[in-house]
Amino acid sequence: MVMNKNTVLAWATWIMIFVGMGMIALGAFKYDDIAGWGFAAVGIGFFAIAWVFNALKGRV
Repeated sequence: MVMNKNTVLAWATWIMIFVGMGMIALGAFKYDDIAGWGFAAVGIGFFAIAWVFNALKGRV
């Protein structure tokens, strides 16, 4: 399997999506106090970075 720039960005996008979903799940189900809001905010940030990685595919 050849790993070119687009393949690396695709893998990075999927990893960021899974980590973001995990962070949001931690904030929603594990932490009931104010830390849950922080975990959810970081998870949304991971989604934003994954969106940027996806937008860069084919342009870099």
